Amino acid sequence: MLGFVGPSTRRSGWPLIWAATEQSRSHFENGAYDWDRTKIAWYFHAKAVGADASVFFTKSPPFLLIARQLADAFSNAKFLIMVRNPYAALEGILRRHGRRTSGLPRSRVVKTAAMHLVQCLGFQARNRSLLSGRCASFSYEEMCANPTDVACQIESLVPELDDLDLAQRLPVKGIYDETLRNMNEDAFARLAPETVRVANEIFVKHRPLLDKFGYALRD
Repeated sequence: MLGFVGPSTRRSGWPLIWAATEQSRSHFENGAYDWDRTKIAWYFHAKAVGADASVFFTKSPPFLLIARQLADAFSNAKFLIMVRNPYAALEGILRRHGRRTSGLPRSRVVKTAAMHLVQCLGFQARNRSLLSGRCASFSYEEMCANPTDVACQIESLVPELDDLDLAQRLPVKGIYDETLRNMNEDAFARLAPETVRVANEIFVKHRPLLDKFGYALRD
């Protein structure tokens, strides 16, 4: 958002794999954030949309690396912690990141993306503990299967959101409308067996972490 002061994935070399290496994580964990200036910008934009706005929401995936900073900078900050099956997430990264990595060996790209995902799961596990009492934690799969239950979780965390409807039909990419749908099986079908084999070289080393979130290794 215009006015945000801090590192951005758009201006970095890691738009979708920013947790994969110590260097890329440090870029965001130790970035030059100015929360005072950012607050002014964020709240200005929020009030411009609605003068009586009572809840400001922002979604920036790398923020999962700096949950403590956000908790310290915003006195009433609440957090939504969501994870997704790493194989489905992997397919999405490879599909969207393809043009940027066309000159690299496929196995290297797959391993880097897989490492990014296990790092994200590790940080989310830490955030669930760190932000206990200030967060709602759920999976993409749970949200798709039980949108009403997840909406209740969020409303319990932020009572101002008393009309949240996660089961409504919404436009998708300006092409069609539909309700929430679990697209994991579509993603799994697009993964080549060799891609799964290479990813498992990373995932198998972090099996307890996948187990913590209820995700099994795939053959």
